[in-house]
Amino acid sequence: MRWQLGRRSTNVEDRRGMRVSAPVVGGGIGALLLSLVVALLGGDPRVILEQNNSPSDRPATELPQTPAKDQMADFVSVVLADTEDTWSEIFQQSGERYVDPKLVLYSDAVESACGFARSAVGPFYCPQDQKVYIDLSFYRDLKNRYNAPGDFAQAYVIAHEVGHHVQNLLGISDQVRSRQQRADEVEANQLSVRQELQADCFAGVWANHAQRSRQILETGDVEEALNAASSIGDDRLQKQARGYVVPETFTHGSSAQRVRWFQRGIQSGDPQQCNTFKAANP
Repeated sequence: MRWQLGRRSTNVEDRRGMRVSAPVVGGGIGALLLSLVVALLGGDPRVILEQNNSPSDRPATELPQTPAKDQMADFVSVVLADTEDTWSEIFQQSGERYVDPKLVLYSDAVESACGFARSAVGPFYCPQDQKVYIDLSFYRDLKNRYNAPGDFAQAYVIAHEVGHHVQNLLGISDQVRSRQQRADEVEANQLSVRQELQADCFAGVWANHAQRSRQILETGDVEEALNAASSIGDDRLQKQARGYVVPETFTHGSSAQRVRWFQRGIQSGDPQQCNTFKAANP
């Protein structure tokens, strides 16, 4: 991926080196196990964090600061800037204004407006503060645990979370939450899958526009992203974790679904093609 000459975003907040005190909440081991299950791309941490206290109740302790200008943080800043340029242009074409999200780098644990979260939840977007949160150690897991190496696979992670921000700005996230509150568990999971698949499609839309405008892709980059999407499908993760698959418990979509919707986005470059909620079989 050709990223070194790209613009750097001013919307990166580096909290690495800050230790956050863990809250004392109910759930114990059960909450921890649940957070491990949610170690997927694009997870909504509020399913785990709803019981937490407000951030002001838990002071942060500063640790020796890690270098803020390392290569991976630089890479994240460039990708975020590229998503800003892409979605600003798309929103402008529709007569709307795109509001840039913030991206928070953290180590081990973090406080967000959605509550306290550990790295085990994976990268996530919090709609309350419109921020994407990522512990860069996730990229090591993406390569080693999920067998999805490559810088474009890493860019896909950010683009997916920014896709959730786009959903938030368009009011889609609120609509999903409202429907989930009236649904049973199976239907609520299905709505979650459709929301995640749309974020995958939006990530593909970004890649399409970034390539047409700035020629960022190199040979093998698309395959890297497709491999990452496939590696974190619910079916593959469940098979690895328990040896069998329970489709009605999917919350992010199967490997095939994630690949298909990312492909639709990157091939069309059109957000209108990403309406997973109207698809008969997403």
